Formats: sequence, C-alpha cells, structure tokens
Amino acid sequence: MLSLASVRSAVDSTVSGRFCIEHLQQQQVWGKCCANFPATFRHSRALSKCCILSQIQTMEFNKCNFTVARSLGSKPPRDEKTKEPQSQGACQGGPNGAGDSEQEQKRGGKKRESDWWTRFQNDFPWDVKTMQNIGVGFAGMASAFLYFHFRETGKEVSWMEFVHSYLATGLVDHLEVINKQYVRVIPVNGVNRSEVSYLWFNIGSVNTFEHNLELVQLGSTHRLPVVYSSQMDGTFLISILPSLLLVGLLLFTWRQGPMTSGGRGNPFRMSKSKAKVMKDRIDVRFKDVAGCEEAKLEILEFVNFLKNPQQYRDLGAKIPKGALLSGPPGTGKTLLAKATAGEAQVPFITVNGSEFQEMFVGVGPARVRDMFAMARKNAPCILFIDEIDAVGRKRGRSNFGQSEQENTLNQLLVEMDGFNPNTNVVVLAGTNRPDILDPALMRPGRFDRQIYIGPPDIKGRSSIFRVHLKPLKLDSNIDSEALSRKLAAHTPGFTGADIANVCNEAALTAARNLSTSVNARHFDQAIDRVIGGLEKKTCVLQPLEKTRIAFHEAGHAVVGWYLEHADPLLKVSIVPRGKGLGYAQYLPKEQYLFSREQLFDRMCVMLGGRVAEQAFFGEITTGAQDDLRKVTQSAYAQVVEFGMSAAMGQMSFDLPCQGDGVMEKPYSEPTAQLIDQEVRSLIDSAFQRTNQLIRDRRALVEKVGNHLLEKEVLEKADMLELLGPRPYKDKSTYEEFVEGTGALEEDTSLPDGLKNWNKDPGTEQSSTEQQRKQALYL
Repeated sequence: MLSLASVRSAVDSTVSGRFCIEHLQQQQVWGKCCANFPATFRHSRALSKCCILSQIQTMEFNKCNFTVARSLGSKPPRDEKTKEPQSQGACQGGPNGAGDSEQEQKRGGKKRESDWWTRFQNDFPWDVKTMQNIGVGFAGMASAFLYFHFRETGKEVSWMEFVHSYLATGLVDHLEVINKQYVRVIPVNGVNRSEVSYLWFNIGSVNTFEHNLELVQLGSTHRLPVVYSSQMDGTFLISILPSLLLVGLLLFTWRQGPMTSGGRGNPFRMSKSKAKVMKDRIDVRFKDVAGCEEAKLEILEFVNFLKNPQQYRDLGAKIPKGALLSGPPGTGKTLLAKATAGEAQVPFITVNGSEFQEMFVGVGPARVRDMFAMARKNAPCILFIDEIDAVGRKRGRSNFGQSEQENTLNQLLVEMDGFNPNTNVVVLAGTNRPDILDPALMRPGRFDRQIYIGPPDIKGRSSIFRVHLKPLKLDSNIDSEALSRKLAAHTPGFTGADIANVCNEAALTAARNLSTSVNARHFDQAIDRVIGGLEKKTCVLQPLEKTRIAFHEAGHAVVGWYLEHADPLLKVSIVPRGKGLGYAQYLPKEQYLFSREQLFDRMCVMLGGRVAEQAFFGEITTGAQDDLRKVTQSAYAQVVEFGMSAAMGQMSFDLPCQGDGVMEKPYSEPTAQLIDQEVRSLIDSAFQRTNQLIRDRRALVEKVGNHLLEKEVLEKADMLELLGPRPYKDKSTYEEFVEGTGALEEDTSLPDGLKNWNKDPGTEQSSTEQQRKQALYL
C-alpha cells in the first residue's frame, strides 16, 4: 500500500534528472496507486493532487526526451556573447529544473537566436552538398517508382493463341483496348493468376481487331464485352529521354565549360567580371620586397595618397590614375603588387588580363565595365591587372581580325580615362612586354607612371638574399650577413625569383642529405643546380667523348684567363647537368655599357671550345652549337643595332625577336647582304684570334684538360695553381665589386613625406592631442 508521500518522492526524483528508467518506474507506481485507490486514496483532493503530479511528470519526461533527441541530432545553440552552450531545460541542469529564463517565458518579449527557426536550422543543415545528395536520391526514388509503376506484368500472346487457348475454352471475361494499340485480356474469376495478372496482344488497328473478333464469334451466343480506355504507360519516358539528356548536357556545359568560367556556371552571368577583392588574405609586406627600392617608393606614394590624401590635396596635387610595372620575368612585379595588397589597408582588386577574353562577342567589354564598377563601389581601392599585354596589344593589321580584343581594349581605355578625379581608384598593371602595348594605353591620364623593375644589382641581390635567408635554419658558424654578400657576388644576373629558388634548393639539398642545418656547400650546390640544371649521375659518356668535353671546357677557361676584357673565371666543370655536358662559370662585372673590344673578347671566349676541339682532335663536333648561336647573336647586334661596323656606318635597326613572326626586314636586300658580310668578317676575325691564342698556349690547355679528366671540377684556386696569376686584375669579392659606389648596402631610407605612410592619421592626431593636454595639465 503506497502513500501520497511515496508517489510525490518518486515524482521529484524523476524531475531531478532521472530520464527513461525512473519514468517507467513512476508509471508502475502510478498504476499501483490507481489499482489500490479505494483503500489508499479516500479523498478526491488527494486524487487531484496525484493527477497533477502525474501530468507534471509526463511533461518533464517529454521535455527531457526532446532535449536528448536534440543532443543526439545536433549541437545546442551557442550564445553569441559568451560562446557557451545555452541551457536546454531541466535535462541540462537548470537551477529550477527549467533551463529557460524568466524573460524567455514572457509573452511578447524579444526572441533570442535560439528560437524554433534557429533550432530547425541547427537540426537540419541544408548546405549545398546535402541538397545535391537529397536531389539525386529523390530522382532515383522517382525513377524506381515510375519503373515499377509502368512495368508490364502481363504475358504477351498471339492472336491465334488467344483464340484457340483462351477464347474457345471460355476463360476470357472481357477485353480492354488500351490506347488503340494493344488489347488486355481479363480472365474469368477462378483462373490461376500466379504467374501473370493478365494477357495482352498487339493489334494493327481497331477496325481490323473488331472485324476479326466478329468473325471468331459468329457461331457463339455469348459476346465478349470490349472496353476502350486510354492509359499512360512508360513509353512517354523513352520518348522524352533524348530531350532530357540534351538539357542535362547543356546544363553541365554551362556549369563546367570554360565559356562560363566567369559566371560560375550561370549562362546569364558570363559578363560578370572575374576580379577578386583581396581582404586580409595576403601576408606579404613591403619588408619582404628587396632589390627594387625605387619602384617600392613609387608604390608607397600611391598607398600613402590613398591613406593620407589631405597631405597632397593641401598642395593641389592629384593622385596619379595608374602605374605600369614592366620588366623581365622574375624581377618582383607581382610580388610588389602582393605587398601593396598586404599593406594598403584599402580594398585590393586583382584580375588577370587573359580573363577578359572569351569565345563570345561582347563578353570582354562587359567584364571590363563590371570590373570598374566594382572598383568604384569599393573606392578608395587599388586595381591590379596582371599580364595586361593579353588585352592591351597594339591595334592594327597584325591582329588578323581579332575585333573582340580591340573592343575590350577600347572599353578599357574609356573606363580608365573616364574616371572621376575624386573616386580614388588607382590602376596598377604588370607586363613583361611593354613594347607591344597600345600607345593610347600608356599615355599620361591612363598610366601616368611607367615603373621599370630590372634585375637587381649586387647590392639588391644581397638585400634579397637577406630576406630569403631569414626563414632558413643556417649553420651556427655562418654569418648571414657575410653569406648574403658572398652569394650576391657569385650570382650575377640573377633575378629575385632566381635567388628565392637558390635558397629553396639549398634547403632541399640539406634535407636530402639529412643535415641538421643549411651550410655554405649546400648553397654552392644550389647555384650549380639553378645555373646548369640537375646533375646527371647516370649519364654514361664514352672515354673519347669525355676527353673532348674536357678539352672543350679547357679551351674556354684558358682563352678567358688571358684576355683582358673577359669575365673572371669562377669554376669549370665537365659534370653533365641539364642539357649541357659541361660548363664554365664566370663572374661578369656589374656594368651597363660595353665597348667593341669587350664584346670582341667575349666572342673569343665563346669560340675557345670549338677552336680547342679542332686544334687537339683535328675535327669539330656539335658540342659548340650553343656557343656559335651566342657568337652570331652578338655579331649581328654589333653590326645592326649598335652601329659598330665601319661599312654600315652609324645606322641602327631593330632585330626581330624570336616568336614575333615578322616576315620582312626594315632594310633593303643590298643592305642585308652587307650586314651578312660584316657579321661573317667579325666572326672570322674572332676565330683567328682565338686560334692563335690556343696555339701559343697549347701546353696549358692540355694541362687543364687532363686535370679536368681527373677531378671533373676545377675551382679558381686550382686554376691559379695550374696557370699562375691572371695577367689582368679582376674582381671576385663583394667589397671589390661595390668599391667606389658609395655605401656597402643599398639605400633603403624613405623621404620625409613617406616616413609615416603606414600610420593612421587619426591615431597620430589623437596622440598629439593627448600630449598637448598632458602639457597643459603639467
């Protein structure tokens, strides 16, 4: 016999967090209470109280079940301020058994984000991938349903079989003519239908069927009822299947094809620009750019104008509308643009020049308009067009009817020249071929500044090496400053991309050898890897071939050693690398003007290998092909471009670049013959001089060649031991190269107007105001 107190105690225990098991126990207790009601509960008031407690118990149980289901299905909503999970009622340990606050329980109050819609979204994450899976599943289920719904379950019989086996034996109840195409035979009740549900046969036409049926029933008193009906079968799916496949193919082409790459698969958004707004995604800063300080100052002025325009407007200055970054590949044009994006603190919009070209007419100009509309919307901002030569080529007959490219260029010209001076949009562009750009694109008012970024000098290379050496784990006994200067002296003509590649190759070489740090030898191997290519350890050379290569390289080294204007020799090797079977590394001087004697001595050095082969072996090989090509190019440049031929006089013509497709020369045929004669005479003179030098020092060439066969690689110290001191003074260290040029390092100081380019003027003004108030207070 249970009392009311025992039931109340059990109910309280369930509310405190005992979920399913104790609820079942409470149901059993309540059942016993109801069974023993006449003896235990004598008063109706006690019964009412017990019923109320049971209802409370049931509500709490349902609430707990809902919370448990939510916890299994999804995560509880989080508070936006505290980032902590919000309470879900008594099952999550609320202080009073109900997790909702009093404010949430008030009617008409402001709903929090954990309302029913948020909970619905949390429980059912309707992302794109899920919707695609649901769509595919639904299509599969629909296809299966249609297949089983329209699948024929009857048995096909012939007309004669129907007449003799079914009609004559009285097994047919009635006939149904379906769609005037076939007849369904419905058997009488009692016939076994375990195999098929009905019989059917095709008819040629309704008239023929009625005539034949009339003939077979002439002597019969019982006429079969015939019902005509129209039903939908699965044949219509087969009829529309080609159309569905065609529509699906078009949709797939629109989504995946290159013609709609700018519109993300939407054929009606092909004219949308593919320009991207870079926001807080670039980790390159101006401190990561070295070797092009002048170009960096130009870009800094653009950034400073956008951030502090009042500094220039007070003097009546206007912001330049654009700047064209030009120069050889790998010199840092795109890197400088990335640094601008990382430092500008204004929207940076980037696009590639080839992204304006599509197969449809009108797409290019439309994308240009959309791109500049985006720029005006995000002003003040910087717009960077990389590889602008893809869209900015010169207009004329050489385009062979590429009117779409001209239309795109015309739209670009209009947009750049039609800017409002107060929009604060700066256009930067990068190209490797400024010579092929349209003159209208490069005039002031569109690209006001043309910034040339050439290969860095020795000071710039040292600064670039310092930037790329910072993330490397160098050997403890290596001074990074001294190493950067040494590497700068040993890498003449290297661009910033080449230097970055050298540092990366050094780290890869150290990792390949399981070294704990990167040392100087790893950098030497990396330089050889970048200059000559990958070392071919498996290249099998015949003894005669190896001897020819050794004497070929010895001829280069000896001729360069005894010529005044030749570059100092650093290393000579017969180890096969890349396409070459050997190479000689020199340290060319940092100079921008070359005399005729200097160019002539360089031609002699390049001919030294061919002359040595002919002198020692009596025949020539194909190993000098690259040397002869360089000699021919140098000779033509001296005669045609530099005016260094007495017969040609002071005349200069442009040599056609490789791949330009120029089919005519800018001079007459007699002039062309004269040029060929002068070039041949110049090369013959260099060959005779080199031949005489090899004959005079034949023993030294043989000595160097034999040592190359033994050691395969000879350094400068080995050459000093074999040939003695060079008769002409040469420079080989960083300090010797920069002697007489001012400071040892490049000047990285900023003008006074740009020293505060990266400071917020509002912050600086507030700091000045605070200092003034402190001074007044004191």
